[in-house]
Amino acid sequence: MAAYLVADIEVTDPDAYAEYRRTVGESIAAFGGRFLARGGTTETLEGNWLPKRLVIVEFPTMERLQSWYASPDYAPALALRQRASLSSLVMTEGIASASG
Repeated sequence: MAAYLVADIEVTDPDAYAEYRRTVGESIAAFGGRFLARGGTTETLEGNWLPKRLVIVEFPTMERLQSWYASPDYAPALALRQRASLSSLVMTEGIASASG
């Protein structure tokens, strides 16, 4: 079952974050992940959540997502992102089928 990383990111160092953007994709792809949304226009419909930069990444399974996040492959990019931004991240499992 697919799993999703949802991130709300406030970039505080644009130059360092640009480097993060250039490097993170390779580690995501190595774990079977792919970007579904990456900083496009966001509109709040309800509530008071106002994400700065919304990113959604799909992985084949929760285990692959967790393995990527904890991996040595991602560690340098993770440290770079944490220096270059303020972030809130969650992981969530998808549904078993479109009718589920």
